[in-house]
Amino acid sequence: MSIIEVKNLNKAYNGTQAVRGITFSVEKGEIYGILGPNGAGKTTTLEILEGLKSPDSGQAEMFGLEVAKNNGGIKKRIGVQLQHSEYLPALSLKELLELFAALYHKRVDSSELLNFVGLGSKVNSYVNELSGGQKQRFTLASALVNEPEVLFLDEPTTGLDPRARRDVWELIRQINSKGITVVLTTHYMEEAEYLCHRVAIMEQGKILKISEPKKLIEEIANTSQVSFFTSDNVEESWWKQVPEVEKVYSNYPKVILEINSLDSVSKILSVLKAHNVSFSGFSLKTATLEDVYLDLTGKEFESES
Repeated sequence: MSIIEVKNLNKAYNGTQAVRGITFSVEKGEIYGILGPNGAGKTTTLEILEGLKSPDSGQAEMFGLEVAKNNGGIKKRIGVQLQHSEYLPALSLKELLELFAALYHKRVDSSELLNFVGLGSKVNSYVNELSGGQKQRFTLASALVNEPEVLFLDEPTTGLDPRARRDVWELIRQINSKGITVVLTTHYMEEAEYLCHRVAIMEQGKILKISEPKKLIEEIANTSQVSFFTSDNVEESWWKQVPEVEKVYSNYPKVILEINSLDSVSKILSVLKAHNVSFSGFSLKTATLEDVYLDLTGKEFESES
């Protein structure tokens, strides 16, 4: 059953189209990812669903209600974690959660909620005493005070180290296991592949494809990928003599070749040697969501580390 329905949504800023006629739905109980590089339109899409911005045209519905016409009622039923959050510095974590709950006319067991996000020992601490990963987990706790049916997460692990990022991933899974639908934006391919039941891949305001990460990968999994850096420009015509090479993505100094047989690796090396081209960083890998993006757009996915 769909809990969110988006139909032909458009939004522009100063003549620049941020969202271009996108259509998708989110099923109740799933983790749905909107994946794409910075500037793809991910945050704008979330802000429209959260009732923070109005679309220029098209329709966004949640719980069977049009968001633009039922803003107040819908906000009571959702939780939102923004990319950047500021808190009153003089209040402890416990006091902040109680304040947020009061805004919804609710009471909250702050100790229980902080325990759930792994911050039980920090109940009397202040936000400025937390590490980056702890702040993200507290922000998640603050988004749960009203027991939301849908939780929106905008780039939930940006700026975190790999360990803290994975801790947040596990927390998101725990939240979802309680029956809460999660909609998140991310530019981390690994994050989307690990967390999401389905992903919508966005580029320049458009949705290129929607499916389960596994299915998207399986569509191109008949090939492996060889990549390397070269000392000189490489002509794409060179690879015609290697029939196992199905696609070539060349952007000096990097070359990426999709191959349908590992037997072609020695042939690729022979071609480079025959043209006296030095190379480095030679690697071989199987398909990932990054390769899906490359296949859809013809260019590598660029994200912040």
